[in-house]
Amino acid sequence: MKSILTLFSIVLLLGSCSKTPKDYATLSGTISNANEFKKITISNRSGYTKEIKVNDNGTFSDTLHIEEGFYRFSDGNEVGNIYLKKDNVISFTLDTKAFDETLKFEGDDADRSNFMVANSLLQEAYLSEDLFESSKAEFSKTFDKLEVAYDSLKNSYNQLDAAYFENQDRDFKTLQKSYKNYFMGKLEMRKVLAKGTMSPTFSNYENHKGGTTSLSDFKGKYVYIDIWATWCGPCKVEIPFLKKIESKYHDKKIEFISISVDDARRSGTMEKAHSAWKTMVTQKELTGVQLFTGTGWEAKFVQDYKVSGIPRFILIDPNGNIVDADAPRPSSKKLIELFKELGI
Repeated sequence: MKSILTLFSIVLLLGSCSKTPKDYATLSGTISNANEFKKITISNRSGYTKEIKVNDNGTFSDTLHIEEGFYRFSDGNEVGNIYLKKDNVISFTLDTKAFDETLKFEGDDADRSNFMVANSLLQEAYLSEDLFESSKAEFSKTFDKLEVAYDSLKNSYNQLDAAYFENQDRDFKTLQKSYKNYFMGKLEMRKVLAKGTMSPTFSNYENHKGGTTSLSDFKGKYVYIDIWATWCGPCKVEIPFLKKIESKYHDKKIEFISISVDDARRSGTMEKAHSAWKTMVTQKELTGVQLFTGTGWEAKFVQDYKVSGIPRFILIDPNGNIVDADAPRPSSKKLIELFKELGI
């Protein structure tokens, strides 16, 4: 009888030690120099989204009821990629002052996420802003080198399965295609909107301070134009840099103009778009000359400059001629270098 009871106890013990797969993933980590929002947001293309609180010491932890796949996470300004799967326990550490360079994953399937980090750094190394100023031959040569480096990176992660790389290869081809399309568009723009040619103009755009404003009002000065929208994340990232440059050059021979392309397509109605523009300019205390086209992307000035993505920056000289139809962003050191070259 004793042996039967002992056997029964062993069976119970083994049963209690067996692991029941969880229907969620556990994510934790530590963020150095966390942003002011004290949160990260996890999302994917299917509409899943969840915010995770970041503690004052930079740590965070939460469970995610997700389907297996690739997700994005953002800390407010920067965005990273992560692979998540039910029952996985994974963590990452990063310093927001060097986001991609310090991002590192540990735990279940961490290699799948770490490969994406390494791939992102690889792309940054090859796909700089200068690429779009190169010739067609130089552009093709750069992508050939990137493809070789990408294949080498895959070989260093040979523990990952072929199905995983099918997805990564597809993304790489999509990246290559989008860069090529954008580059060809830039080549065309260089011809149509070449340096020294007369700039397209705009007239009677609504000025946030009252009345209307036209490009001709600024003749005799350089004009740096920011085409943006209230819903555009990258546009908002540039705002602090633009404010800083406006302050530095406020007494120079240059005007800074921001033209909103908010419209009904994004906001639902033009009235809502107009209200969003008025509110953000006031709340964010945006400086410079703040203008509203009233017709969004359909505005002739926007169409004439072949604007297909925002933010877009344009620099015009005192005579109304184009200096750069796709000028450096306020966050780029090249903008200050350009201003120095022009003697602004």
